[in-house]
Amino acid sequence: MSTYAIGDIQGCYDELQSLLELIAFDPASDTLWLAGDLVNRGPKSLETLRFIKSLGSSAITVLGNHDLHLAACAHGIKKAKGSIVDILNAHDCDELIDWLCHQPLVHHCKQLKFTMVHAGIPPIWSLKKALKYSREVEDVLQSDQRQTFFDHMYGDTPDQWSKELEGPDRWRLITNYLTRMRFCTADGTLELKTKETADNWPDGFQPWFSFEERKMKDKRIVFGHWAALQGNTQSKRVFGLDTGCVWGGALTAMRLEDQQIFSLSCATHKTIS
Repeated sequence: MSTYAIGDIQGCYDELQSLLELIAFDPASDTLWLAGDLVNRGPKSLETLRFIKSLGSSAITVLGNHDLHLAACAHGIKKAKGSIVDILNAHDCDELIDWLCHQPLVHHCKQLKFTMVHAGIPPIWSLKKALKYSREVEDVLQSDQRQTFFDHMYGDTPDQWSKELEGPDRWRLITNYLTRMRFCTADGTLELKTKETADNWPDGFQPWFSFEERKMKDKRIVFGHWAALQGNTQSKRVFGLDTGCVWGGALTAMRLEDQQIFSLSCATHKTIS
């Protein structure tokens, strides 16, 4: 019985199946953790979404920004492009979108002592607060306020946390922290424009995981979202799993029990580690 955390799939269904074959994944005994961005840029978003949903309790997914973008398109907020059009045209579209909107933004396992999020957790939040605030957004997505959430989801402000925030502004900032963040300040102020490696910091900002005094410094976190890192966080407790499969890089899995890495080159379907 093993638990494998996998980085951004982005509709790369064939590569996912090859990686699962490499790790000999057995849904009867093993569990997959998916770090979000199941869909969008790759060619087979519909197949990917249907497959992961079909795994039931053998797969645990957190929402990524591209997953939320798909749901926003389904709710008429944006015009769909690429392979997510196939999802919107599918006979089971409503079922898939509703399933997606019932997935968490943060997942924590006490037994394994690992937390999974798509983008990151701001340095000012403890695990308890991260789970609390993520549940606020999850509750909205699973309620009759879902349309209101998507109506106001897009935007880069507010950019700093305050417990006084309410309604769509509060939901948007929580969502941006958990699904879009790369760089921030020690007080949680976001910088959402820069997408480079962690070595090319915008002035006054650092990678969210680099602050020595962040509240979750003693917790183990797996995340996706940041392909430019190529998994290099220079941390023994924070593990970046997006290694750019959709860009011709690799699709990466980590077995949580022993932290062994399995990677498949998405350009050649060749095992690279």
